[in-house]
Amino acid sequence: MSWLVTGGAGYIGGHVVRAMQDDGEQVVVLDDLSTGERHRAGTAPLVVGSVLDGDLLRRTLKEHGVTGVVHVAAKKAVGESVERPLFYYEQNVEGLRVLLDAVVDAGVESFLFSSSAAVYGTPDVDLVSEQTACLPQSPYGETKLVGERMIASVAQATGLRYANLRYFNVAGAAAPELADTGCANLVPMVLERITSGQRPRIFGDDYDTPDGTCVRDYIHVSDIASAHAAAAARLGSGDLQAVTLNIGRGEGVSVREMVELIRTTTGTAGDPASEPVVEPRRAGDPARIVASAEAIAQVLGWRARHDVQEMVASAWEGWQARSAT
Repeated sequence: MSWLVTGGAGYIGGHVVRAMQDDGEQVVVLDDLSTGERHRAGTAPLVVGSVLDGDLLRRTLKEHGVTGVVHVAAKKAVGESVERPLFYYEQNVEGLRVLLDAVVDAGVESFLFSSSAAVYGTPDVDLVSEQTACLPQSPYGETKLVGERMIASVAQATGLRYANLRYFNVAGAAAPELADTGCANLVPMVLERITSGQRPRIFGDDYDTPDGTCVRDYIHVSDIASAHAAAAARLGSGDLQAVTLNIGRGEGVSVREMVELIRTTTGTAGDPASEPVVEPRRAGDPARIVASAEAIAQVLGWRARHDVQEMVASAWEGWQARSAT
């Protein structure tokens, strides 16, 4: 098969590209490079452009003989989505609509969608399964849920095989050159503050959780990538028709616990300059969300391999490598 990976020059997309290539898949990348970096596409052909450009998509699908699409490209900052909801609907919903239109026209048979735990909102359960009600609390989460439903509707009409992968909080790096260079996710956000001499920020410590800070299921980006590769292989073989799966570890870690682990890893624990400062809650942040990963284990035979210590250590290694260049 030949796979198009949208957003394949981004942090998550670059890991997905590498994992799929390691599995022997033929991959082409499409990325507008708004946050992506060319080197993350590796040896895969890179087409620079947006998923909103239908003509470019059609040419790319045809010229590369694409038979499957992994759609990673998206805007993903919850807070920004609250401030700019129409921008998120344009990029994440209209972008997906344009892409699906091109996919149907080209006769592409398989579609793998990078969704998000944000579709669940704030579920009142210890472990979130795929059957948990979806009540997103941010425009970002809403765009992902709309995307899942759009794909299901297209599949019902056309026979498109698809998988929606709802992943939880991503961290870490498979290699320093693939590390997260943005500051939207917790780990790089804290690393950026600590290394620039600023105190890391915790947004809210009055949640109904053991230490008052949000609890999340952190998942190594390498595990995210291996789950995508496993799902793509099953879709390509025709073994999967339509499935929605969580990607997580089933273990909750609080924001404060993660901040303390980062301080320990960076050698700044005990330094008052790295003591976290508590700021007001951010709109759209649920108190606790932790995955049940049983379905993906049953369907794909997949389980996460990395723990939070490995996530933070690899992220710190990547951050240091970037700072040294």
